[in-house]
Amino acid sequence: MHKKFNSVFAVMIALLALFITVPRVVRAEYNRMSNIAQVNRPVLNAPLVMWLNHLDLLPGDSSVQTSFTAVSSMVGGLSGLNIQSTTTGDIGIQGGNKVVEMGVPTIPGYTIIGVRVCYELSDPRSFITQIRLAQLQNPPSSALVMLDDGTDFINKGPVCVTSAATSIDPQKGAVRLSLRLNFGSTSDVIVVRGIGLVLKPKS
Repeated sequence: MHKKFNSVFAVMIALLALFITVPRVVRAEYNRMSNIAQVNRPVLNAPLVMWLNHLDLLPGDSSVQTSFTAVSSMVGGLSGLNIQSTTTGDIGIQGGNKVVEMGVPTIPGYTIIGVRVCYELSDPRSFITQIRLAQLQNPPSSALVMLDDGTDFINKGPVCVTSAATSIDPQKGAVRLSLRLNFGSTSDVIVVRGIGLVLKPKS
């Protein structure tokens, strides 16, 4: 009987020790993870690039022509979206800007703060002359320009560039992205190899 009592008592002591120790271990692990989160907070909140399908860019004028060959682009070796024009300048034959344009998907909880474009030029006389983001309004009869970066990107490349900063809440309306083009010769080619939205988590 005495031995049985000692055994039961030992089990009770072990359980009591477990109940005391486990919460301490849990609290210690929680504190450790909290410290890690605090240290990494600037990284977690840093901007990121959501890459889009650059092959979705559509010509905005009949003078602008796009093509794609999987083997290689018309400039350099790596394939990409080849953009050419049957006329020179940045105004199309239909009177509007000479552009390629696409609608863009967005991520809930993120703000659009810029655009990232990777490209190569056959000749610097033909280049991207504007990066624009416009947001559909309600009623959907107009689009408000939210980014209008008129920088002439004349670096022959290949190179990736980031637009001027903006701040767009995509939950307020659909967003469209356009690149305005200026051609110095109808023999020139602008190759887009990547395009993406620069995003930042909403605070």
